[in-house]
Amino acid sequence: MGILYEDAVLIKEAEREGDDTVITVNCPDKTGLGCDLCRIILLFGLSIARGDVSTDGKWCYLVFWVVGNPTTRWNLLKKRLLEVCPLCTPAVSEIYYYRPEFQQPKPPDVFLLKFWCYYDREGLLNDVTKVLCQLELTIKRVKVSTTPDGRVMDLFFITDTRELLHTKERREETRAHLKAVLVDAMISCEIELAGPEVTSTCLQGSSFLPSAITEDMFNLELPCQTPSGSLLSDSVSVTVDNYLSPSHTLVQIHCQDHKGLVYDIMRTLKDYNIQISYGRFYAKPKGKCEAELFVMQVDGKKIVDQEKQNGLCSRLRMELVHPLRVDVVSRGPDTELLVANPVELSGRGRPLVFHDITLALKILTTRIFSVEIGRHRIHDRDWEVYRVLLEEGEGCTPLPRNEIKECVRKKLMGWD
Repeated sequence: MGILYEDAVLIKEAEREGDDTVITVNCPDKTGLGCDLCRIILLFGLSIARGDVSTDGKWCYLVFWVVGNPTTRWNLLKKRLLEVCPLCTPAVSEIYYYRPEFQQPKPPDVFLLKFWCYYDREGLLNDVTKVLCQLELTIKRVKVSTTPDGRVMDLFFITDTRELLHTKERREETRAHLKAVLVDAMISCEIELAGPEVTSTCLQGSSFLPSAITEDMFNLELPCQTPSGSLLSDSVSVTVDNYLSPSHTLVQIHCQDHKGLVYDIMRTLKDYNIQISYGRFYAKPKGKCEAELFVMQVDGKKIVDQEKQNGLCSRLRMELVHPLRVDVVSRGPDTELLVANPVELSGRGRPLVFHDITLALKILTTRIFSVEIGRHRIHDRDWEVYRVLLEEGEGCTPLPRNEIKECVRKKLMGWD
């Protein structure tokens, strides 16, 4: 029996409030497919309450029980999930076979969204970010600055998931949505294709990050305590077992749940080129989560090398304790919020980070003076770094730095 491409992803919406929506994926397998699917689920603001994954190396079957919200666009989610599933192509017999895709997709065009506002206000940047997310416009870099007379200039380097931003209709749609949220604050709004010299550098941040920041924030050594103050041994446990299965290594994880947890596990395994043959994820009471994964290396063998086992366990512990790095530091006489997340080896950053940063600052009624988003290579890893200079001028009441740091961190981790 074959399977229609449209049926590779099925979504059964929750029938009652409090029930989970069930997403089923049944398609040819590829290394990293689970990571790609979980990234899209996270991008749509959904939380995975439970998951089952199984594959024979050629065909896979995945089920995710997710917690949605009334505004979730399920049809659009299905479309985006289908896009990362390996294609099937009909043969003459009308049986659908796996057709591998060897060609790398063309990098999306980068566009410059530039608009001026007469004045700044609390939450302005979060409102703009929310609109861009709803329009499926991906923010690659932001440059925000405030002039002495109080006007605000925002530069967003963006890509379009729908690949339609070159059309007049798509640009007018974007302007109309921004106008609706900015109302009389907007002076002008322009959208243009960024030149090749801009595209090649739009992901690069300023070349300089203070050494004190890089040593403290990007330390790859596991701390004795988690950022919340609890003992690491009480918060995260990662163990491997090569005796339970003759052909697979069992990886068992017990940790505190957080936003994007399954994505963090999946992207770590993808970066290590580890394949999951069977796995289960489930959230438990009191914010705990457990995962049992039967895995093997890309060559089809168990992970028997002790050094590889230790390296994988150490990296998983680190990614589950510190999926993001948050700090508030001095930048001359000013206060700067720093947030960093590791970039996948595929080059993709973590979804919704900038949205959650601006939302946390909106809740704190803290205004943003300038923003820079860029990528830096630190300790042989690529990081996406958000540098947010906070406004502390006349009329602004400064908050304790620990309060800012904790609020932003909780919003990013989904602990609010």
